[in-house]
Amino acid sequence: MLRKEKITTALMTVFIVSTLALTACSSSNVSEMLSSATATEATTDTTEPTMEKELSESVTNTQDENLSSSSASASSDTLIDTSDLFSERDLEQEADLTDAYYMTLESGENISITQEGVYVISGEATDVTITVEAADTDKVQIVLDGASITNTTSPAIYVKSADKVFVTTADGTSSLKVAGTFTADGTTNLDAVIYSKSDLVLNGTGTLNIESSANGISAKDDLKITGGTYNITATEDAVEANDSIRIYDGTFDITSKKDAFHCENSDDNTLGYVYIQGGTFKINATDDGIQATTVLMIDGGTFDITSAEGLEATYVQINNGTITIEASDDGINATQKSTAYDVVIEVNGGDITVNMGAGDTDGFDANGNIYINGGTISVTGNSAFDWDGEAQLNGGTVTVNGEEVTELTNQMMGGMGGFGGGRGGMGGQMPSGEMPEGFDGQMPQDGQMPEGGQMPGGQNGQFPGGGKGGRMNGQMPNDQNTTESGSSSSQG
Repeated sequence: MLRKEKITTALMTVFIVSTLALTACSSSNVSEMLSSATATEATTDTTEPTMEKELSESVTNTQDENLSSSSASASSDTLIDTSDLFSERDLEQEADLTDAYYMTLESGENISITQEGVYVISGEATDVTITVEAADTDKVQIVLDGASITNTTSPAIYVKSADKVFVTTADGTSSLKVAGTFTADGTTNLDAVIYSKSDLVLNGTGTLNIESSANGISAKDDLKITGGTYNITATEDAVEANDSIRIYDGTFDITSKKDAFHCENSDDNTLGYVYIQGGTFKINATDDGIQATTVLMIDGGTFDITSAEGLEATYVQINNGTITIEASDDGINATQKSTAYDVVIEVNGGDITVNMGAGDTDGFDANGNIYINGGTISVTGNSAFDWDGEAQLNGGTVTVNGEEVTELTNQMMGGMGGFGGGRGGMGGQMPSGEMPEGFDGQMPQDGQMPEGGQMPGGQNGQFPGGGKGGRMNGQMPNDQNTTESGSSSSQG
């Protein structure tokens, strides 16, 4: 949950920008079971936070103010109140089976759960959907005990309604697979092996294998993962949620043809945050490793990410953890996905290694500000840092291409990939691969054009090439391309 907190600056000036509120049996058999269990006391979750879904109010600053202000520069505990993101029951890895219902899967026989309780599912079957349609006050816990479901067109688990649903893995391995094209449920576009319209918690001591022809896990409210081992292969997003993704612990091996973790609420851009306290992550994604609309906050964990972009959000804050990113685009990217937050990359701790592919790539790319206050950072690639607002190196150790640096250099051009290459910058070559006649590959002193405003070869003060490579018009950016370690503000 996000609490209303003050984003403060411990740099040159302390002031308040805004208040954030970041805060197997048939259906008929199940009904008989439930009606006969009159003495069953529902399992409760008394520690559930009362404001669990509260999120932040929109910051009223304009985009220009966001870029020029250092208001959100070094505040590691104010973006998300982490004190009650998880209830005690969320963190319990074994279910209380005292009054549990036991069910065995049978092919072609759906299971319908309409009442609060603990349900232990075992067996192997095809064309089975476990559907939860309980009251909005009911908490339902599904324990997968060596269960295996293979479907063609429908989710293995479909939560229509409940207050919260737990999917708990018992010791051993359970498998859920959808191999064909999903069929909609009326106006509901079912597109995940586990599809939930209510809050969803994944935990347990076992392993859950998920294979999907679309998304792996989709939660339309909050999604929490507090334990267990997850092997997910998906042709779209592996794990997605609307309001938040909160990970306390777990082991993840993910292959995704879109994003590995994706959190976005298209109706409210103050929602859609990702918080990670711990866990072990092996991610291979075609698009983003982890993407959030608002805040991506990492307090711990071990990450091995291979993707186009490793981490992306409006505000990326890294406080701890060991993060290794192999990226073909940007390693860590802050971009204006939400107007409720400043566009910031903030590093306060951790061990971060970013290895970039060739071309138009940046290790740290912020369409706003970069604040490095601690941690150990190593970037290998053509462009280590690219920002549009300001950058401050206030602490930590930063190494670029094997050499420790005491100031951040703003590449501005993203990858220095060549005069005419894509969004590239100054690679020192003409599109043909040849330099203009008489041009030695060096910028004139002080970034000024030669007398007469002509580039060698008659380029009229413009670098050749097209696309977004025309950002540079023959002048360097007014000496505002570096920021020294320990300075109170950058020149960029």
